[in-house]
Amino acid sequence: MLVQLLYSIMALLLRKRRRPAPTVADSDQGALRFLEVGIFLVEKRMGSSRRAFLTKLARTKGFRVEEVYSDTVTHVISEQNTRDEVCEWLQAQPGPGGLDSPTLLDVSWFTESMAAGSPVVIEPRHCLVSSQCPESDACEVEGPTVPVYACQRRTALPNWNQSLTDALEILAEEADFGNSEGRSLAFSRAASVLRSLPSPVTRLEDLNSLPCFGAHSKKVVQEILEDGSSVEVQQVLHSERYRTLKLFSGIFGVGKKTADRWYQEGLRTLDDLRKKEKKLNRQQEAGLQHYTDLNSPVTRLEADEIQRVVQDAVLRFLPGAMIALTGGFRRGKQSGHDVDFLITHPKEGKEMGLLTKVVSWLSSQGLLLYHHMRQNSYKDPMEVAVQASKDRLDHFESCFSIFKLDVPNEHIESSSAGAEKLRNWKALRVDLVVTPFSQYPFALLGWTGSKHFERELRRFAVHEKKMILNSHALYDTKQNKMLPAHCEEDIFAHLGLDYILPTERNA
Repeated sequence: MLVQLLYSIMALLLRKRRRPAPTVADSDQGALRFLEVGIFLVEKRMGSSRRAFLTKLARTKGFRVEEVYSDTVTHVISEQNTRDEVCEWLQAQPGPGGLDSPTLLDVSWFTESMAAGSPVVIEPRHCLVSSQCPESDACEVEGPTVPVYACQRRTALPNWNQSLTDALEILAEEADFGNSEGRSLAFSRAASVLRSLPSPVTRLEDLNSLPCFGAHSKKVVQEILEDGSSVEVQQVLHSERYRTLKLFSGIFGVGKKTADRWYQEGLRTLDDLRKKEKKLNRQQEAGLQHYTDLNSPVTRLEADEIQRVVQDAVLRFLPGAMIALTGGFRRGKQSGHDVDFLITHPKEGKEMGLLTKVVSWLSSQGLLLYHHMRQNSYKDPMEVAVQASKDRLDHFESCFSIFKLDVPNEHIESSSAGAEKLRNWKALRVDLVVTPFSQYPFALLGWTGSKHFERELRRFAVHEKKMILNSHALYDTKQNKMLPAHCEEDIFAHLGLDYILPTERNA
């Protein structure tokens, strides 16, 4: 009896050992609740660790998530990829070849479905949109279509949704202060879409057909429409950290990293900087000294007056030179925070050495309170084109200055000691940029803005056309050559885009 008992126990142990261990998928999988939905998460740009986390999350909520793409997949989820990229990837897979087989969706549909605990209704804003795959739009949802890229939209003034875009931009700025680039871009893109609308948004349903609107941005808009303000936005505005970083980053020459470092050191006001005798560079010292003026709006009349002075100085040394007022003023704005000029000459090479002469003369006339020259560092066109994918800086000869502009009425400013001084001039930020004539169309496009329009234009070039665009050139990676342009219209044509007037680039 004892021997039989021992044999029975040993047999039981052997059966347990032979039983296969549960796979990761099995251990993560809850009870399947949505058999009709087969999800596949595209790893490209999402990353393997995030894909694994989202897979586990979805399975615990009863969703079917496929590890390998197959004909059982109904929903393809992508993050930060264009529809063209996903289409190209699908065509290379061994499974179903038709692009209209699965629904191609942004990760926003996935996250909203996880929050709801069930598949949410697919709206146009969830869909991956592309001009290259129009015949295979998987999201057949009625409603007005708004292009995904800001460079495909005409955004003129005025902005009919100012209160909504202001709120989203505050959240974008706060996210940027926190080095959360993804969140910052999400809010900026949602605000950009609202700016392009020809009428005010009055109902939450008005957002249903809009791209680039995630659940977070939608919630903010809903609060404002229903209550007149957003609790989150008000919390940001009253946050000591946000207000301090906003104050410090308003100093000419101070970026968000420096502003954050000063905040971490316990500084909170401009007087704190002065009392602590903080070591500042020349640019920051000038920015602090003229802080009030430099953070006051520059009017169009003031910009026009500075253009007259700059033009007289340039033509004094180089007759026939061209001077263009760029930035927000070229986009039709009546006020801005600085004044930018682009200078060139129709005869290539004539512009060399001009800026030094102009700045020297302006300084001798007492018109510059501060200036910093940067030499032209443009070398190999191919090298600069590739570098555009890494940073947004150009390599032109430039002068970043604080201009002293006479004003007709006495101007009042608080001095560093707190007393008021009467004077008849105003300090303004002025940038002078010199470009060779062959690069002028690219420079004019880049320096016109808006910042978001330019960012989207370069993103469109890379993702949709496999081209690299910067303020110097347009490089076609497929043909391995630079594409020439005699005007801005040529650049848009190379990219296959309708030409957008400067006054319609206020994205």
